[in-house]
Amino acid sequence: MSVIQAPPAPTHDLGGTRFTSLATPTRGSNETAVWQVEIEPGTPPTPHSMTREEVFVVLAGRATVRIGEGTSVADVGDAIVIPTDTEFELSNVDTTVLRLLCCSPVGAMAQLGDDQPFTPPWAE
Repeated sequence: MSVIQAPPAPTHDLGGTRFTSLATPTRGSNETAVWQVEIEPGTPPTPHSMTREEVFVVLAGRATVRIGEGTSVADVGDAIVIPTDTEFELSNVDTTVLRLLCCSPVGAMAQLGDDQPFTPPWAE
């Protein structure tokens, strides 16, 4: 059993979205990558897909979730399951920071439009 100490600050910052790598291969996990995502109000979403299933849990705030052609709202405690190879986007519809916990299998890759898939740096 291992305890991986949380970093003192987010590990990646993309303007209005911050990522904190919690358990990833470079931090000591072998099969599952886990990170926290914080999205500021008004941050535009980034449509993308994943090569493996990805699961988010809303920890604070409220999200609009578009998966494929469907749109839903996710509140605190809700789980958002993103199927493989399905375009999705998350938007903060609240006036406070949207905070989510995300889990995916190690090796999952993101794809923006027709670009080549890549491993997000917060999942490495």
